Amino acid sequence: MTKKLVIKVTAGADSPERCSQAFTVAAVAVASGVEVSLWLTGESAWFALPGRAAEFALPHAAPLPDLLDAILAGGSVTLCSQCAARREITEADVLEGVRIAGAQVFVQEALGEDTQALVY
Repeated sequence: MTKKLVIKVTAGADSPERCSQAFTVAAVAVASGVEVSLWLTGESAWFALPGRAAEFALPHAAPLPDLLDAILAGGSVTLCSQCAARREITEADVLEGVRIAGAQVFVQEALGEDTQALVY
């Protein structure tokens, strides 16, 4: 079994099914004992802000706030630094437990030993 799963989600409310799939896979992996690193990029960057996940709705899907809470409780969530800058999001703005980091950190994580990377 893969020891670490790095997931980059680029979709937000603009593509709700892709977005929900990424968060669902991450939460299920955390619940299964897999080390998970979820990266918020593009339109998913907004979910790093308090209350934004609660605004997301997709019929027959788990509530995004619940999935995000599960991921934060057992994994890590990173907001892309360029995506944050384009949206004028700072470290002071994000949910507790969310870090802001750039491509170098993503590449380092994705190329780690026993790591599988997925992009949604």
